[in-house]
Amino acid sequence: MTEPTEPTPTTDPDRRTTDDHGHDIVTPLQAAIITVSTSRAEAVDPDDPGGDRIESLFEAAGHRVVDRRLVADGRAPIQAALDDLVAEPTVDLVIATGGTGPTVDDVTPEAVAARFDRELPGFGELFRRLSHREIGTRVVATRATAGIADATPVFVVPGSTNAVELATEAIILEEAPHLVGLSTRHLAADPDA
Repeated sequence: MTEPTEPTPTTDPDRRTTDDHGHDIVTPLQAAIITVSTSRAEAVDPDDPGGDRIESLFEAAGHRVVDRRLVADGRAPIQAALDDLVAEPTVDLVIATGGTGPTVDDVTPEAVAARFDRELPGFGELFRRLSHREIGTRVVATRATAGIADATPVFVVPGSTNAVELATEAIILEEAPHLVGLSTRHLAADPDA
């Protein structure tokens, strides 16, 4: 199968299949990244090492990133970016990185969770378990989370390069094809839904 030059909807039958257990999967994935950082959003020529790392990992796995956004810390900018991305039929999943700590301006988990139709608590639990091996008890400050917003899996991860690498390699790339397939199965069955 050759990769299309333009992104296709998640319901595209050429990207939908089933695994050995008959569960729906979507591959290759088309992801979007939201990087939350006021300092980067206000910079003239911002760098985004976490977003760059997510994109490179997706590409190395045969998937692609179809949209990237850089927004300031704050509920309104985060929710506006997320709302726009989950409404886009060619975005299979969203990864929001940054703003997950315990400071007063770390509002990404709350901003994104307000859009969840269903939570996926196992993501944050597993991420913290795996992170403990690297950072020890400091993992208690990590508020990584995930859920389904408008039939789109959304993952919220810390902004450090190590954190995005761990979350993307160890969890997201492994589970996202299945999660996207399950969360959009009703749309593929009835494209007018």
